[in-house]
Amino acid sequence: MATRQLGRSVVLQSLYEWDFYNRRENLDDVLARNLREFAPGFTDMEFVLGLVKGVSSKMSELDKIIETSAPEWPIAKLPLVDRNILRLGLYELMFADRKQVPPRVAINEAIELAKAYGGDSSSKFVNGVLGTVYREMGEPDSAKATTGKPDKAEEVKT
Repeated sequence: MATRQLGRSVVLQSLYEWDFYNRRENLDDVLARNLREFAPGFTDMEFVLGLVKGVSSKMSELDKIIETSAPEWPIAKLPLVDRNILRLGLYELMFADRKQVPPRVAINEAIELAKAYGGDSSSKFVNGVLGTVYREMGEPDSAKATTGKPDKAEEVKT
């Protein structure tokens, strides 16, 4: 497993645990314990710490976006895994450094987490929510958004 994929996996496990225990534990302690247990020797601490701090600091904003994008699924009714995959994916999609994690990569990584840890339909649900937000953002990493010209797929359609 690639370093950042492993990091995201441990961050997801930590967010899940923190959420499961109603955020009573210190999230940094949960992350440190999970890194020791599931990723001994992990070296990209700046990446995982940035994700954990980012998601936890933007939690209410991320939850509002989830509720707006999936109104039939209130936050409290979402499976814990899906809820935290969406939080992580949305944080990377909307707030992370796009040079490090382009929006499409953020979406794909969240879908992979959903396939690995979620239920049968989790990956489709995560894809739908993140895809909706991505389109509402104006598809920030598409060729059209960056150059003003449609990319090849769009050129064929028109």
